Amino acid sequence: MGEEEGADKSRRVVFVTVGTTSFDTLVRAVDSENVKKELLVKGYTHLLIQMGRGSYVPTKSEGEGSLVVDYFTFSSSIADHLRSASLVISHAGSGSIFETLRLRKPLIVVVNEDLMDNHQSELGDELANRKHLYCASPQTLHQTIANMDLNSLLPYTPGDATPVANHINRFLGFPDD
Repeated sequence: MGEEEGADKSRRVVFVTVGTTSFDTLVRAVDSENVKKELLVKGYTHLLIQMGRGSYVPTKSEGEGSLVVDYFTFSSSIADHLRSASLVISHAGSGSIFETLRLRKPLIVVVNEDLMDNHQSELGDELANRKHLYCASPQTLHQTIANMDLNSLLPYTPGDATPVANHINRFLGFPDD
């Protein structure tokens, strides 16, 4: 799950998404000097932040020895941004996680620790334990980036839900296909 063959080595984009929510703590973390420094050390050139409903506005930068930083609030589809990314840093929403993993993009999931009954941390932790992604908090993001080895990540293969769906259909009295 490292770099793709034939990818433009001169432009390496980190795409950050918070989904439709507000996650200013994540946006602040990726906008911090220590995170941007670690991304530069790893060879990334661009940081594109989808900031959602948050009120914290990241600092734009044109590069010149640092990361090129840009941001936006929402997009009708983040699929193009995910496809063009060399690394994705995402909130722990299941839709964002599985869309990124299906595209076989390296992923760091950042758990919003302010949420009550945080099932998102369980999903992130489980997929990290299976070596499909890295899991961090806003406070540990810079260290996770510094220590990550993208070649150690394993591709995610979605399971087949057909047997479960067939079992439920039979239970509900629907005929088999």
